[in-house]
Amino acid sequence: MPRLIDTMHLGLDRVIGAWERDGALIDPGPSSSIETVLAAMGGEPEAVLLTHIHLDHAGATGTLVKRFPDLRVYVHEVGAPHLIDPERLLRSAARLYGEDMDRLWGEVLPVPESNVTTLAGGETVAGLEVLYTPGHASHHVSYFDPGSGEAFVGDVGGVLVPPTSEVWIPTPPPDIDVELWQASIAAVLERAPERLALTHFGPIDDPEEHLDAAAAELARLAESARPGERERFLGALEARIDESPAAEAERIRSAMPPDQVWLGLERYWRKRQG
Repeated sequence: MPRLIDTMHLGLDRVIGAWERDGALIDPGPSSSIETVLAAMGGEPEAVLLTHIHLDHAGATGTLVKRFPDLRVYVHEVGAPHLIDPERLLRSAARLYGEDMDRLWGEVLPVPESNVTTLAGGETVAGLEVLYTPGHASHHVSYFDPGSGEAFVGDVGGVLVPPTSEVWIPTPPPDIDVELWQASIAAVLERAPERLALTHFGPIDDPEEHLDAAAAELARLAESARPGERERFLGALEARIDESPAAEAERIRSAMPPDQVWLGLERYWRKRQG
């Protein structure tokens, strides 16, 4: 049975979860909270399976490999070069987070190429089928357990902070693609999963309802984020978040900073318009 480990990122519960399955870590989270994850595991991970390389999901990978030099890391082939040499990834992240980089994510170390196994989709890793699910990121994959019906979907299924039930869609730059994301949601639905395992945050026992809501929210959000509409878009998004109880609103903003939602969709529309 997969186990959810709350990383307690920045001292907040229900924001970033790492999943442990048969000794493998799926998206270990950032280095700033990896000691919490390792303490919960109580031992050495047998492998790291990444859905994508964004720092809230994969930032601790290099730290783990430094500590456990034989650790095998699985990542999509497009993301692998940035895991091996994270300089470009870190420059991009620094533009978003500025002086908060270290506080948020901790140290981000390179992963030796010899530890990395690249994926394209269609493989089976540790008994999990690999699905190529781009849209949130061009290198995003999901992992499906055909035995249990569990689907580890990274950010494909968006954000849900329990006990609330509203689905939010994180759209950070640089490579949001709404059409590919919708196709990825459909691809997960085609597997008829019994349960979703979200990074943000936790298990979802009605995958079809949740993914249908995610697809609808993605379409609505994208349509409302046309270039030139920044102030209106952010005002409306902040107001919607504030309708949640204060504790949950804080966690939604941590998992999905509103300015990044805008920046990712603005870039998407500008690329579409040439």
